[in-house]
Amino acid sequence: MTINETALQKRVKELEVKELENFPFNSAYLYVLDAVLRDVHAVIRPRPVDYVVRKDLLQIFDRIAKRIPGGTDGFPIVEAFGSFTMDLFTTQSDLDVSVTLAHEPTELPRDRKIWILKKLARIFYSLRDQGHVSSVQPIMSARVPIVKIVDRGTGIECDISVENRDGVAKSRILSIIFSIDERFRFLGFLVKAWAKAHDINSSKERTLNSLSLVSLVAFHLQTRSPPILPPFSALLRDGHDVASVEIVARGFQHYGRANRESLAELFVSLLTKLSSVETLWREGICASTYEGSWILKELKSHDGNINVEDFLDRSQNIARAVGTAEVKKIYECINRSLARIFSFTKGWIQAFELKRFLFGTDAVEELEHHCNSDFPRLDDSIGPNTSYSKTNHKRSFPFDDPIGPRVDPYQAKIARYDESYGVNPNFEIPPFPQIPYRSDYHQSQTSAGFQGPFFGFGEANPLDIRYPAAYHEPKQYEPHQFVDRSFPPFFS
Repeated sequence: MTINETALQKRVKELEVKELENFPFNSAYLYVLDAVLRDVHAVIRPRPVDYVVRKDLLQIFDRIAKRIPGGTDGFPIVEAFGSFTMDLFTTQSDLDVSVTLAHEPTELPRDRKIWILKKLARIFYSLRDQGHVSSVQPIMSARVPIVKIVDRGTGIECDISVENRDGVAKSRILSIIFSIDERFRFLGFLVKAWAKAHDINSSKERTLNSLSLVSLVAFHLQTRSPPILPPFSALLRDGHDVASVEIVARGFQHYGRANRESLAELFVSLLTKLSSVETLWREGICASTYEGSWILKELKSHDGNINVEDFLDRSQNIARAVGTAEVKKIYECINRSLARIFSFTKGWIQAFELKRFLFGTDAVEELEHHCNSDFPRLDDSIGPNTSYSKTNHKRSFPFDDPIGPRVDPYQAKIARYDESYGVNPNFEIPPFPQIPYRSDYHQSQTSAGFQGPFFGFGEANPLDIRYPAAYHEPKQYEPHQFVDRSFPPFFS
């Protein structure tokens, strides 16, 4: 570490302490904020059917990819990456897919990737003409060329790329790191939901992409005292392949045990940390998850306005898309969120108002929809001079299903991290979430196209089987009632 970096870290720490002094949060209300965050997470997390439809879409895309000429040994195959692989997606999230052509990595020319994507687009154009896909949009000028489609039956938007091994590797490595401390996944999910509610979560709109948001969360957990996550350099010491990282990560179980901060404390301190460095990005400050600390790195004019180091390719800034006007928008959202949280902890606004501001109207309406006798929830009447009963502190949370970790009831009045939801002793990393058996779903429109001829890579050739694609609950067909959906039920 250079002297300049040492001085930089000291300056950042001083600014962060000063920023916290501007927001003297009431600790009792932070406990209630913790319950608010958990309620929001429980409601907007995916349902079992959301895993089902995405896994089945992957199966049908894999079937399509097998038609690419020149494949051997079971290749090409389709691999998911991004929010689905990391289990950070919601019902409205896109599905990111990469077509992998061979087992060994190959340097595929950009022209070849575009040629393959155009061939894939021909198939989806045919499915669109038959009414099974509602949109097909090739985007060949992007840094990573894709074909964007929307399945008509489920409404899921899918981004299909070719040989995107970098995206697949990062998603799988982060999935492993999530298992070191479950607070990482919880906080990452909530920060993504917060960013989406404020429309600052899209590189296309020159704001923060999902990887930069998750990386900032990881960086925050690395820089807590004591730290909750190790520097990624320690996890990547034996190589960048997923198998090596998984073995190394097992040795870091219980790494953050000494830190007992709650989700609310971590959420507030993350926003405070980002707010405190607003003026330092142009001075060369960079958030390095590889080092687990702030470092100095020149931020070039074309590298954006926020610097978050890529932990696999340290020469890259994964937040490079952030524009000059957009960084102002991002910081307006950060500072307004801190102000609202401060108002809440002072009793000036109620819990439902805070939820609505932080996570948007949709999340609050969904939360209110589930607030009934079967789904006990936080009392939104919390405000000045209003006591919060002890029974509510120890309520059981809903959504105890096979998907995702169970949220245990609170065991103390002061919210602190509880290993019951933070440590996975078995440390199992499944390739995809476990999908429960369901028999009351029907096929989406994408799968219907495989019962008739469509354009492939050669001449038209009908597939001779009815292959399962995506399924959805009956009576979920609006606004496409005119499309024939008389398909057999799932697993019939």
